[in-house]
Amino acid sequence: MPSPNQRRRSWRWFDYKKPIPVHWAIALGVACWATFFAIWEISVPLGWVTPLLVPPPQKVLAALWVLLTERDFLSDIGVSIYRVVVSFAVASLVAVPLGIAMGAFRSVEAFFNPFVSAWRYLPAPSFIPILLMWFGTGDMPKLALLFIGVVWFLATLVMDHTRSVRTELIETALTLGGNRKQILWTVVVPAVMPNVVIAMRQMLAVSWTYLVIAEIVASSNGIGAMMMRAKRFLHTDEIIAGILVIGVLGLLFDYLFRFAHRLLFPYLEEHGR
Repeated sequence: MPSPNQRRRSWRWFDYKKPIPVHWAIALGVACWATFFAIWEISVPLGWVTPLLVPPPQKVLAALWVLLTERDFLSDIGVSIYRVVVSFAVASLVAVPLGIAMGAFRSVEAFFNPFVSAWRYLPAPSFIPILLMWFGTGDMPKLALLFIGVVWFLATLVMDHTRSVRTELIETALTLGGNRKQILWTVVVPAVMPNVVIAMRQMLAVSWTYLVIAEIVASSNGIGAMMMRAKRFLHTDEIIAGILVIGVLGLLFDYLFRFAHRLLFPYLEEHGR
């Protein structure tokens, strides 16, 4: 019969909110992806899927190699990154100050929140026809669609995080003689910025999900445009290759935001240890 210590060791990975060693975290993440690709690989010979519609991984990787070396796919990737980064930067410049103001001052919230809340429920793709009428077929309608898809949700998240700033901090600053401007810049903004970066990281994922929608309409370049060209000729291997590239780029940007969070707010990492 196992001892209590042995039983404890066998269940330690399932303890609530307990950290696990870094090497185990990496191994488990790799194991998940290995399982995914293994199931994908055996699904074709076992007849679970049709090879024309779901080609095996090696065919997708071969198609990706051809796209990168012979089809100037790197240029399409660069265009897509440019569109996501520019639109997200503009959306953040609008949403972050607006969200902080709405969360800090009830009068600002009362003025803007009905407007922002209404826009959150409007599906961004429904604006495609009118954006094409307004801006033509260049980059502007794509940037505008990505902007609309992010800005209202990001403003709401920032507002909610700003509301959660501890009241004791603000009351202490008022007791010490701070005015509204001083309290905003020295108490509220520093307190909420870690959560603002997290909200930006979450909404950047939404921007990547809207990318293909933005690029399949009247576009001659970008990852989405490549995928639409492949669809015309039933090149599903190229379509899946484009999906994988978007996933890899999204994961890369996600890790960049995580790194920026640790770099900008190291005291939170130390506090969590």
